Amino acid sequence: MHATDQPVVEHATPRMTRASVNPLARYMRWLHTRWPAGVVERLPDVRQDYSTRIPGVFVVGDLTGIPLLKFSADSGARVVQRIVAETKNSSQPRSQDRGDLLDLVIIGAGVSGMSAALEAKKNNLHFEILEASEPFSTIVNFPKAKPIYTYPTDMVPAGDLQFRAQVKEPLVNEIREQTRDIKPKMARAEKIVRAGDVLEVAIADQPSMRAKNVIIGIGRSGNFRKLNVPGEDQGKVFNRLHDPKEYADKNVLVVGGGDSALETSIAIAECGGRVTLSYRKPEFSRPKPDNVDKLNKLMADPMADVQVERPHSERVTTAMGDYMGSYRKAGSINLMLGSRVKEIRESDVTIIDANGASHEIPNQTVFTMIGREAPLEFFRRSGIPIRGERNAKWWLTLAAFFLLCLWVYHWKSQYIWPGNVIGVPFPKWLDPDPSRLANLGKDPKTLLGTLAISASSRSFYYTLAYTTLITVFGIRRIRRRKTPYVTKQTLSLMLIQIIPLFILPEIVLPLLGHHGFFDGGASKWIADQLFPIVTYGHGREYWRAYGFILAWPLLVQNVFSDHPMFFWLIICFLQTFVLIPLLIYRYGKGVYCGWICSCGAMAETLGDQHRHKMPHGPMWNRLNMVGQAILAFAFALLILRIAGWMHVGWA
Repeated sequence: MHATDQPVVEHATPRMTRASVNPLARYMRWLHTRWPAGVVERLPDVRQDYSTRIPGVFVVGDLTGIPLLKFSADSGARVVQRIVAETKNSSQPRSQDRGDLLDLVIIGAGVSGMSAALEAKKNNLHFEILEASEPFSTIVNFPKAKPIYTYPTDMVPAGDLQFRAQVKEPLVNEIREQTRDIKPKMARAEKIVRAGDVLEVAIADQPSMRAKNVIIGIGRSGNFRKLNVPGEDQGKVFNRLHDPKEYADKNVLVVGGGDSALETSIAIAECGGRVTLSYRKPEFSRPKPDNVDKLNKLMADPMADVQVERPHSERVTTAMGDYMGSYRKAGSINLMLGSRVKEIRESDVTIIDANGASHEIPNQTVFTMIGREAPLEFFRRSGIPIRGERNAKWWLTLAAFFLLCLWVYHWKSQYIWPGNVIGVPFPKWLDPDPSRLANLGKDPKTLLGTLAISASSRSFYYTLAYTTLITVFGIRRIRRRKTPYVTKQTLSLMLIQIIPLFILPEIVLPLLGHHGFFDGGASKWIADQLFPIVTYGHGREYWRAYGFILAWPLLVQNVFSDHPMFFWLIICFLQTFVLIPLLIYRYGKGVYCGWICSCGAMAETLGDQHRHKMPHGPMWNRLNMVGQAILAFAFALLILRIAGWMHVGWA
């Protein structure tokens, strides 16, 4: 087929997917998989003040994890302001008095780097700014006339670099005008090495620079390879796909043969774009086989049920498939293996095919997905840790934490130690006995006496540690996020964990019991139904009060008892089958886990700072369905328990 003879495809009606036919798949989609599964982007480990493990080295811009222009500019200016303040308070001589030593080297002439340069120039710092490609390359690579929302709208970034325009071209002109007096040195920094109190910036094919401070603002994109053909510098040439639906019904050339190129082609074709995929070799060798298979399916059927839940390439930021909804349209893909781009012009491109024939193809956009040097390599060479990388330290830390959890679980359980089966008791040196603390408070009617009895139980320390973690990390989350929603949500989780899930069962109810509140009348009858009398601890099973918050089957003991406890059966039924479904119907699936449950409390507080360390992606998203298998198992046990109450023989 001639390259210009693009196939004409009728817009087909979306076919029925498995999720629309299979009830189990529909439930799974509603519960977990209807949204793309996110992955943790690997970024340098940067503190809140933008500093790194290397003293004097700072990271600013979207490599801090917040890809917003105003925050990028703000971070660059604030780091320079900090450097200026520290320089004024320092007794060391200024860099002008120390030969070629600079106050500051800025790596990257993007928004954050230029903001830092303006602030450094205003404060008369002796500095240099390095750029490997072109200033503001990330914004320049946005699609033509792309709206750029400068959120937050009421925020005024620190420094002199400000944003008013909200469309790509006027915005680029605006920031170029504001930084016209800043002249970046065109050079590629290789790494940073600290030598005493001086930082050395190694530069490719040039002498190193020496500085007291270094600001890194190289962005997430890295250094992209070039086609080195006429017209490559036009505004329609990009090397990152942000939003495929912008290319619906457009002629798009994608150059490359890796996952970036294939996933770009698939995404644009699924949104109705007409794609020409040019690759210099006669066959694919680098992309994942499933991407090649999906490309072939789309070439054969533009409305094929092709899902790319997790793009392999970090240069394609959009998952593809059912998530697109109304934006899913029939496009086309014309594959040209063994071809090369000869020239890029305003309205077309020239491609030389495998036979040496020249083809002029109508074109509105070009994506050059031909490789790059990722920015993380620079940080690895410089000795700056990468957040999310699983090195030997990560695995050792995971093993140590797992062993700690294993010990806590078996110590708390006391009698559930697998070694007992083979005659190996729980090691004594790992088994401190808290029951001796009961002697510290002789009178259980006092607060100290009640606490002493509670503290003689191993579960008390587990609950105390759990509550402490949620409280400490909850306070840290509120201070870090500083939004009304997060504040209200975190306070709700903290207060529920502290009061009904700790103070009530461990202190308040036992104290009331020791003062005779449950010794007679209606209160005794109610207590007998909810907290049966026992011969250990406080004399009643006040721990069952956890069931006021932890609905069945989170707390199974109130249902899986040796005889029916009708009060708890009624409470658990109303919680699990009436109240929680009503809350979900009104507020969404996250209302119980995100605002009430102690499991969700741990995820929202401790997990807020550490969830990036956990596995992410479509497979792990589906693995969440293990919880549904456990739920089914709980229902099976419930049936057995009811049969046991009825004295059915097989139960």
